[in-house]
This record gives sequence, C-alpha cells and structure tokens, in this order.
Amino acid sequence: MKDATLAPKNASFDYIIIGGGTAGCALAATLSQNASVLVLERGGSPYENPTATDMGNSVNTLLNNTPNSWSQLFISEDGVYNTRPRVLGGGSVINGGFYSRAGNDYVEEAEWEMEEVEAAYEWVEKKLVFEPQVIEWQKAFKDEILEAGESPDNGFTYDHIYGTKIGGTIFDRAGHRHTAANLLEYANPNRIVVYLHASVHKVLFTTEVLFEDANGVFHKANLANKATNEVILSAGALGSPQLLMLSGVGPAVHLEAHGVNPLVLDQPMVGQGMADNPMNFVAIPSPQPVELSLIQAVGITKFDSYIEGLSGLSLSFDITRRFFDGVLNLLNETSHTTSRKILTQSIAVLLKSFDVKLEVRMNGGLIFQKVDGPASKGHMKLRNTNPRDNPSVTFNYYQEPEDLNKCVKGLNTIIRMINSKAFSKYKYPGVTARELLNLMLALPINLRPRHVTSAFNLKQFCIDTVTSVWHYHGGCQVGKVVDKNYKVLGIDGLRVIDGSTFLKSPGTNPQATVMMLGRYMGQEIIRQRAAFHEKAKRRRKRNQKSTLMADEDYNDVDDLGYEDEPAEPEIEEGVEEDVEMKENDDVNGEPIEAEDKVETEPVQRPRKTSKFMTKYERARILGTRALQISMNAPVMVELEGETDPLEIAMKELRQRKIPFTIRRYLPDGSFEEWGVDELIVEDSWKRQVGGD
Repeated sequence: MKDATLAPKNASFDYIIIGGGTAGCALAATLSQNASVLVLERGGSPYENPTATDMGNSVNTLLNNTPNSWSQLFISEDGVYNTRPRVLGGGSVINGGFYSRAGNDYVEEAEWEMEEVEAAYEWVEKKLVFEPQVIEWQKAFKDEILEAGESPDNGFTYDHIYGTKIGGTIFDRAGHRHTAANLLEYANPNRIVVYLHASVHKVLFTTEVLFEDANGVFHKANLANKATNEVILSAGALGSPQLLMLSGVGPAVHLEAHGVNPLVLDQPMVGQGMADNPMNFVAIPSPQPVELSLIQAVGITKFDSYIEGLSGLSLSFDITRRFFDGVLNLLNETSHTTSRKILTQSIAVLLKSFDVKLEVRMNGGLIFQKVDGPASKGHMKLRNTNPRDNPSVTFNYYQEPEDLNKCVKGLNTIIRMINSKAFSKYKYPGVTARELLNLMLALPINLRPRHVTSAFNLKQFCIDTVTSVWHYHGGCQVGKVVDKNYKVLGIDGLRVIDGSTFLKSPGTNPQATVMMLGRYMGQEIIRQRAAFHEKAKRRRKRNQKSTLMADEDYNDVDDLGYEDEPAEPEIEEGVEEDVEMKENDDVNGEPIEAEDKVETEPVQRPRKTSKFMTKYERARILGTRALQISMNAPVMVELEGETDPLEIAMKELRQRKIPFTIRRYLPDGSFEEWGVDELIVEDSWKRQVGGD
C-alpha cells in the first residue's frame, strides 16, 4: 500500500479497480494471480489505527464523520442518516460484523454457479470469519425469537434458512475486527499496487483513469495494450453510479445540466433502482448489567423481515456531539425537502436533552427488524461534479405497501419478544411496549416528522422512525446497466462489480455476498482471459502453414472445424519473382497502387491463381496474417505472398452462392472485420473472379 502522492504521472496495468472495498479487495487479490492490478482507494488504511476497528469502538468509529474519517455521513432526501465508507476494506471496517450467506434462491436468481459460489464463500471465510462467543444477552435474545414463534433453532450456521440461528462474525474472540482488506494477503505482491487517498474523477473511455491525490495533484493510470484488460468499478452503491455519471455514462439531460463533457452514452438507468433496507428498532433499558455484543443471533421470518439485536453499546459524548454537528453542517450545505430551520432547532433541543444519556454506556439492548428486499425503489442524482461530495439519494422508504406490511409484522414480533419470559430479566418490570415505542419517537434517530398517533399505529411508527442499517444497493443493476458478466452495456472494457449491481439485498446482511462476488467474478474473469488467449494461441498455431481448408475436410467435432490440414497449394511460376519484388518494396505494409504493379500474364493451371494484391500480403515482413471467411463451414486462408488463396476462396464461395465476412486476426488474438473492397487494392474482385 502506498499513498497516492507517490504515484507516477502515468502507469500501465492489466486491470484498474476503482474502490478497495468489500468487493474490490477480494477482486484485486484474485486477479493479481494472473495479471497486474492497480487498486485506487479514496480513503486511508484500517491498519493506521487498528484499535478503532475493535468491537468496543465500533459505534464511535461509525459516528466519526470528520473530514478524513473512515465513515462519510450523508443524509438521504428521505431525511434518514446514512454513512458511506471511505477506507480500504470498505463497509467491513465500520459495520456490525455479522456474516451470513445469501440463500440458494438468491444464487439461482443471479444465475451464479452454485459450486463456484460455495468455493468463493469458503475462500473469504478461511481468512476472515469466526464463530462468535455467544454472551448471555444474545442467548436470551435467541430464546426470545424462538418463543415468539420463529422456529426451528438452526444453531450456528452461515446459511440463510428460515428460523433462528447464530451467524458468523468478522470479530475474533479478542474483539478484533478482520476486514476485507485482509483478503489482500491472498494477493501476489509482485503484481498488485494499492494507492490510498486516491480520488478518482473519471474514467477516460476506456483505457485511462484520472485520479487526484491528497495534495491535489492529478495522475493517470492506463490499461496495458491487451484486448482482455479492463477498468472495473467497485466503488459501492453510491460511488459506482456516481463515477459512471461523472465519466459521461448516464441520463443525458441530467449530465448536460451538470456540464459533464463528453457525453459518452445516454444511459437513463444509471442511478436508478436505488434501495435501502428499512430498519426500525426499539431500545430496551435493562435493570442489570449487560455485556457488549453486536449482531450474533438472527430470526429469519417467512414474512420477509429479519429480527436482530445488539447490547451494551458504548457512546463517546465527544464523538456523538460531533456527529450531530456534522448533521447540522450537512443540512446547511445541502437542500432537503423539509425545512432546514425547523430541523436544526429540533436537533439542538433534542441533543441538549439527550447529552447526559450519551455520556454513559448504554445499559440495555436494541432489537430491530429489517425488511427484506425491499420493493420500494428510489434514485441517485449528482449534486455537483466533485467526486468527493456525496450525490443526492432518495430511497423512498415504505413507499410500497408490501414493505410497510413486513415492518408491521416485524414490530409485532418484537413486541412479543419484549413480553416473553426469556427476556424478562433484561427489562424493567411494568414497562410496556407502548412506552418503549414512545421513547423511540422522542429520540433524534432521523429527520422525519413525528405523528402523535405513531405509538398506536404501527404503520405510522414504521414511517416516522425508519433508519438505515447501511445495506443500500442498486444504481448499476444487472440487466439494466450491466450484463450477467457485469460488463457495462454499450461500453467495451468496463465492468461494475459491487453492491450497486444488486436488484435486492442478499440474505440478512450483504457483506458476505459482496466479498464472495469479488472472488467469484475474479475467478470468472481469469477463466475468460485464459480462454481468450488459448483460443488465440490455437489459431496462431493453425495459421503457421499457408492453407486453404476445403469444405469436404470439415468436421463439426473438431476444435476449429477440420479433421486434417490440407496440403499447401502449388506455387505458380512467376509468382515467386513477384513476391520478391513485393518484399523489397513498401515495407510498412501500405497497399501498392495499381499503376506501380508489374502486370504478368496468368499461368494456366488446373486451379487458376491470379495475383490479388491485399493489405496483408507481406507476411514475411509483417508476420503472419490470416483471414477467416465465415460460413457454415469456416474456410481458413493465410496470405504469405506466394499464392493468392483469397481469390480462390472467394471464387469458390461465389460459385456456391455463400455469403461471407472477412476478419483480420491481430497478434493478441482479437480481430477486425473488413469488407472485401477494403482488402483488395488492385482491381475489382468482381471483374477478376466474375459475378454480378
């Protein structure tokens, strides 16, 4: 890892990965086994302050929104606080640490290979994931879920199955966090470069990336000149669609309004389909001491709401005060749909009454429900063209009635849990669920208006107290912005691999699947790269001889369509002399004009070969060149100068009335398509071969 200030002005790599987050680190580590990789991360390193990621500091690290912090505050247009990671390792550095896989139905819908997915999960788990040491509060919480009816008890498992379970964690037994940055330990150190504090401004389609270091100096990273090299966006659900727009790919009218130039592709779906799983929670003060715990037990319901809990959180007064100062500053800098003046006064009053409570450790727990999916979708737009600033995001929480119904069912489950026997010792006697709901309505957990009926109407309570659990996704969705291989539609050499491609959030918590996706697609890209080069290698090997493959030799079982290489065609008298002339002239490969050519009488042979002059006849100087004339049975010909197989092939095809195209294969295995008129520089092929 290096600071971006040490980056050269220009450097070339096989892959440039924008974003060293949960997907980007896994992807980079995998690709570095077979290619050179550059990772551009806009934030710092979690290794700079290791204790900040420990379990006891998790909330303070999350709330710290100072300019260089790992957590960048943003407020959606819905009036909900949210955060965006800016650190190597991404969200795995600041989240709750819970690890749970996606369900099999999710994998099938994504059309991923199940065995490859399993192997990718295991690759992540071997490095990062642990079985948690379940504390007393979490044991009681798990029993509550079961008593509330969410059975069976599935014990400890990573799998996403209905019922109640203990999931994995990225915290070890000492409370130390292991993040996606640790996956870089898998990388080949000789083939990977990671630049920190590198803010990418745009992709220069599609071979360069422009980024800025902490001193304001701009650098360029280039793709090496190979057909399989790519730029890959892994900047997250906010960063990837934002960078696509800043690079000129997005809704044309919106980009033009912000002066984005040039417009590369009018793609109205960039920034669409933004969703954030809505969360509502209830705080339950405890009459007895409670241990610190993050998420360990979870109830996976059949009505698509997930029940989770944590306890004993420790909040620093200073950090909390700075968090709300950040909220006020952000409201003053940006415009939201509700009145900033009212919100500012409201926060100040609530914060003043809340300060004393925040100075002490929370003695109790939080139980929350999170809606699966969700069905409600929003959008993202640019505020400006500064990539360091957050875009404008609207999630439209609970816009769809089905999401609201799931929330109500989840809250009813929480109310049953609060009243359960298993949890009785962790709740003050006589405290009712309605009183606890009223407590939530009094806390500044979001910027949404409150309604007096919220404690009695659970639907209104869901709407008024909605918060985020930072599982937002969308903006570059599969089938809309990228294809099944995560290639950007309409753009060559560019992919997006991160949570912005999701149609819905995977499982109870997405980080396991985001890291898996980085590994899974890294392996897939390696296979695609190897297949491309192997195919090119086979073609070059087959093209070492000057050959015309006859139709009768065709075999559809064979790799290239033919059983045996036919014998080389005879070289006609007089042609060798002509070839020598051509070898000593026009060595740069430019076509020879007709008036400069020495005409020779064609020699009568059983198979006539008149001398077509094409742009690729100088094989002895320029190297092997081949043309593939594609039809039902491909005809392979090579131009070495001694003969003119192009004319032979075209004549046979004309006689059989078979349409054809011509491809020029380049040294790296890629090809260019040519028309006949572009190839022939001497005379009309119709006049020499005959035909209409």
